[in-house]
Amino acid sequence: MTRRGWFFATYFAVLGVGASMVVHPAPRLIWNETASVPVGLYRLHPVPAPHVGDLVAVRLPEREARLLATRGYLPLAVPLLKPVAAVAGQSVCRTGQRVTIDGKFAGDAQSLDHRGRPLPVWQGCQHLAPDQLFVMNPAEPRSLDGRYFGLLPLSTVIGRATPVWLLSGSRQPVTVTFNPSPKGQ
Repeated sequence: MTRRGWFFATYFAVLGVGASMVVHPAPRLIWNETASVPVGLYRLHPVPAPHVGDLVAVRLPEREARLLATRGYLPLAVPLLKPVAAVAGQSVCRTGQRVTIDGKFAGDAQSLDHRGRPLPVWQGCQHLAPDQLFVMNPAEPRSLDGRYFGLLPLSTVIGRATPVWLLSGSRQPVTVTFNPSPKGQ
């Protein structure tokens, strides 16, 4: 390729990347280091309405994000990857440590984190509105998810995450292992 060809190729590549940042300011690739889903690089896809089982990247609300950052779980402004466990029309309950979705057992919450500090607690039943979702990884009992912070606004979802590259030895991408009710389909 000639110098002129390299110049134009570089020019248009930079222009394209710059334009994509303006048009789509949300991240398109994220690195996950948390243990609740396999460590690796994930691509984010726009998703207007996540379904049960989708792995999504979320930006936690300020209060929850600050707690995770203060305790050293996750730095501020770093998205959290979690599977969607319930969507609009479903009911999520936490009674004591037990979490149920539409009356079916989904998992138990822990009382303390790995350093012996108390974890957030919410109790009761909540019916999900069209602008809410519940994220939870039933395959990882120590996952910091909806068991501790409850329902999230749909607006916290950045996108659906699909693995691009997983760290060697990392387990396969997480899928929700319990069967959602027909409302969550």
